[in-house]
Amino acid sequence: MSCFKSKYADELAANAKYIGTPGKGILAADESTGTIGKRLASINVENVESNRRALRELLFCTPGALRYLSGVILFEETLYQNTASGKPFVEVMKEGGVLPGIKVDAGTIVLPGTTGETTTQGLDNLGQRCAKYYEAGARFAKWRAVLKISSNEPSELAIHENAYGLARYAAICQENGLVPIVEPEILVDGPHDINKCAEVTERVLAACYKALNDHHVMLEGTLLKPNMVTPGSDAPRVAPEVIAEYTVRALLRTVPPAVPAIVFLSGGQSEEEATVNLNAMNKLFKDKKPWSLTFSFGRALQQSTLKAWAGKDKNIEKAQSAFLTRCKANSEATLGTYKGDAQLGEGASESLHVKDYKY
Repeated sequence: MSCFKSKYADELAANAKYIGTPGKGILAADESTGTIGKRLASINVENVESNRRALRELLFCTPGALRYLSGVILFEETLYQNTASGKPFVEVMKEGGVLPGIKVDAGTIVLPGTTGETTTQGLDNLGQRCAKYYEAGARFAKWRAVLKISSNEPSELAIHENAYGLARYAAICQENGLVPIVEPEILVDGPHDINKCAEVTERVLAACYKALNDHHVMLEGTLLKPNMVTPGSDAPRVAPEVIAEYTVRALLRTVPPAVPAIVFLSGGQSEEEATVNLNAMNKLFKDKKPWSLTFSFGRALQQSTLKAWAGKDKNIEKAQSAFLTRCKANSEATLGTYKGDAQLGEGASESLHVKDYKY
């Protein structure tokens, strides 16, 4: 059997292709309650349900923003929330032509026998949860695996365990109508150079697609959410064109053309840096890649918006303007037409790197 085709096969392929539409991308608004609490704390806003809902409403209801998005990843709480006027967020998205998605992993735990490497939890009852989320309107899912680079990491054990966890998750999602986003994030932490990152990225992605094949996952109904290939956080920087070359080359070597789209994570890059690097890939490799290259950004779409809002109603219009600016800039980057002319809000150029990032 080459791949398992669930009763949702046609829908899965159509939705995956739609999410990867050039000119559009994904807003990752799936921060856990603890993680969004840290974001709110940075602007002195209390981490309570009403404030979490207010921030998400600010984003989802920004006039004109949804035209630049094809999907929004939600935390479970948000999937069932409404706007202040009582309209379900899921309906707001559907009316704007945006597919709702859902974070389904349960975070990472230390993998025994390693020096602090991790594997991701959440396979228990995943099928039942996916069915419930599909019923609530979700059409894709996200599961984050985390690997790190050091002199002897990632270990083969960590690569194998995370690849097969991602593959099992992907098969369960497809069985229940959700397009799985496969996210093997290699953390940027460390002093390694771009060659080391490229080597590890290729090893990890090769293992992931071997595992997906072993689990008979239908690649046409999946998306890949990888890190860009960059030097480590403590290494000298390189030009966007170099990042584009190394990243696309690693992907061409490992990602089958059956995958419709690659939706990059920002990995702690500043808002502007993530946009410029994505633009370089699409500009330099416009006709030399079999999949679309778009975005699935969280921090890199929200940082300047968060700072502009500061938890105050009087700042909502200003914050939405900042969000619209980043959405439009990243839309252009998926087409390779971003000129670097977006008005940079406060925080747009600051690094968003957090060592050993968890959410």
